[in-house]
Amino acid sequence: MTCIIVDDEAAARAIVHQLCSKYEELIVLDEFDNAIDAIKFLNQQDVDVVFLDIHMPGFSGVDFVQTLKSSPRIVLTTSDTEFAIEAYEYEAIVDYLVKPITPPRFEKSLQKIKNALASSGGKEEQGSSNESGAEEDLYINIDRRLIKLKLKEVLFVEAKGDYIDITTEGKTYHVHTTLKKIKEKLPEKTFLQIHRSYIINFTRIIDIEDNSVLIEKKVIPISRSSRPELIRRLNLL
Repeated sequence: MTCIIVDDEAAARAIVHQLCSKYEELIVLDEFDNAIDAIKFLNQQDVDVVFLDIHMPGFSGVDFVQTLKSSPRIVLTTSDTEFAIEAYEYEAIVDYLVKPITPPRFEKSLQKIKNALASSGGKEEQGSSNESGAEEDLYINIDRRLIKLKLKEVLFVEAKGDYIDITTEGKTYHVHTTLKKIKEKLPEKTFLQIHRSYIINFTRIIDIEDNSVLIEKKVIPISRSSRPELIRRLNLL
């Protein structure tokens, strides 16, 4: 079995690595002090198990689990006992180790991992969009005129009360409709609602920093609940 260790504390990573080294069948491929680097690694490398700290700055263990395109088995490592019940709502999570982790408890966890891998036959692919293709154009009604927009030229959509602003490469259109209605017309493979007031064409993102994205010259906020899905859809290197 191959595994990686994800924890922002070096001492905690060292302890888990030492516990893993006692078992020949458990091979540690790498260690990471943040979730984003671990996700990049998993996009390139198949792994059976991830030993994952819950509380990490910027991008938590829960965000990590929600982001994964494919699901290795997850063993949470944390000093927070209050999260145990919620953790098992995620199918990928097979165990919950409370720090400090003892060798006997780690051995029990290893058996749970083996059982989970044997019963599932390996990693489970998460569902992908059922879209076989999307319309290339969108017609909007402005002053009783139907105006055709090329969807690939739409940068983002912003809610403005009873109206929305649709910003394209060359112009912004003020349309009397709701964000919910326009969302139903946009193809999910290129558009994503990242905030209660914004839907973006994520293929037009220039930069992502902290809790915002940059499209053209517009800085757009990302809600915490939307960040995992955005990261999951990006082609990280």
